[in-house]
Amino acid sequence: MSKTNAGNFFEDFSVGQVIEHATPRTITEGDRALYGAIYPTRFSIPSSSQFAASVGLDPHPVEELIAFHVAFGKTVPDVSLNAVANLGYAELRFHRPVLPGDTLSTRSEVIGLKQNSNGRSGVVYVRSTATDQHGEVAIDWVRWVMVHKRDQSLPAPETVVPDLAPAVEPAALVIPEGLDFTGYDVVAAGEPHRFDDYAVGEKIDHVDGVTLTDSEHALATRLWQNTAKVHFNAEARPDGNRLVYGGHIISLARALSFNGLANAQLVAAVNAGSHAAPAFAGDTIYAWSEVLDKAETSAPGVGALRLRLVATKGRDETMTLRGEDGKYAAGVLLDLDLWVLVPR
Repeated sequence: MSKTNAGNFFEDFSVGQVIEHATPRTITEGDRALYGAIYPTRFSIPSSSQFAASVGLDPHPVEELIAFHVAFGKTVPDVSLNAVANLGYAELRFHRPVLPGDTLSTRSEVIGLKQNSNGRSGVVYVRSTATDQHGEVAIDWVRWVMVHKRDQSLPAPETVVPDLAPAVEPAALVIPEGLDFTGYDVVAAGEPHRFDDYAVGEKIDHVDGVTLTDSEHALATRLWQNTAKVHFNAEARPDGNRLVYGGHIISLARALSFNGLANAQLVAAVNAGSHAAPAFAGDTIYAWSEVLDKAETSAPGVGALRLRLVATKGRDETMTLRGEDGKYAAGVLLDLDLWVLVPR
């Protein structure tokens, strides 16, 4: 009997199945440093303990996406080791700031299954929850992933597609305890633009670009203990290319958005997300944002912006999301709908 883990295939999943993922992971200051070395992030709250304390966040939290990548990585050996691709996200909420010293554990429940018409793969929907060492929820989210079948002769399971909310309602956003932007320092933050300076429908070209390298995306994916074969093993894909982890593109786009959205200090939720196309080493990534909605919050001096954050291969000055046929425009890699917290 083999003692190695071949990962789950599509037929190994069943609706209602609960998976407790292995290897709890403790967040350290090293994660903060490595994140800053890999991604061009400059947001003041995760960069400066003094700035964080000035807005009520003491101890000093790490970037929300550090916690997300760690929590997501726990799910890979059980959910997406045999994936064709990670397809999308919904209903993602950050429940509390994650601090160095916090230990995250993740569990997932299978909430949907749909076999593809080719019979060779299917889509698995899971709701994952990351808790800290106190058992408190840090993050929860839904994602769906296309997974290979082991045995194509097996019949398709009953199709179950979960009914997911199109967006997290503003009233359901979790605002970090003590957050107070009334004394916000726009000079230290890097831009003067506040809540009222952004208009619904406005688009922002973030201008800067970053070229992907195999060494950086592989290092990042190992940092998050993501074991998906397609990211490391050149023999895992017919074309011999190592696929860049979709979360790597999310973090690059978020970091690039600093130029124009420097005061979007905290990500409160991700409403929806799609990886529209694969990315590989050598691609140069750019980003643009569109303001979709605005909402007040109960925290002093804090407003919420709902943004569409788009990552593209090559810069698109026209900021076009879809063509006339309704399909994603050429070059679009990521379409992410998120709520961020900004000073009023």
